[in-house]
Amino acid sequence: MPPLILASTSPYRRVLLERLALPFSCIAPGVNETPQAGESPADRAVRLALAKAAAVAARHPGATVIGSDQVGTCKGELLDKPGDAPRAHSQLQWLSAAAASFHTAVAVLQPERGNILQFVDTTTVYFRALSDAEIERYIAIEKPFDCAGGFRCEGLGITLFSRMVSEDPTGLVGLPLIALARSLRQLGYQLP
Repeated sequence: MPPLILASTSPYRRVLLERLALPFSCIAPGVNETPQAGESPADRAVRLALAKAAAVAARHPGATVIGSDQVGTCKGELLDKPGDAPRAHSQLQWLSAAAASFHTAVAVLQPERGNILQFVDTTTVYFRALSDAEIERYIAIEKPFDCAGGFRCEGLGITLFSRMVSEDPTGLVGLPLIALARSLRQLGYQLP
């Protein structure tokens, strides 16, 4: 089978892909992620997942390259990585008692074989009403500054939810493994 490459520097995506027990390497795609005017959140995620995979595949045409991107929205606003405690607090206040949608797109490319597989997983997270004290405690413990929306669902962030609607809970973390495993099997990888 062709070597497998994850076009990402995300430690979260790397840990998820390790669950499939296939050997792979990670390579930074170096893609400009600036939103384009009029682009829907799902379309942005698809465009960036494909761009990331294509950038790495151009340098490694004999490989199978996985690109992924996630775009979150709440009340019509994009949810970025907060970067610091004040912004994380502001984002979690915005999410309090609201629903947020996270569109996680994946592109799997095999340039030499002409294969392009793409899919989008959408997860809706319903946040419970959060007090300022709860938000402050959560941020102090988990420091989720590198996660869109300012929370980590795979950690203590799960306590901020009232419920979640998803076909694949790993999609919210950043790499939907159910659909990815299906795509890799389609390309001939043995799972399990």
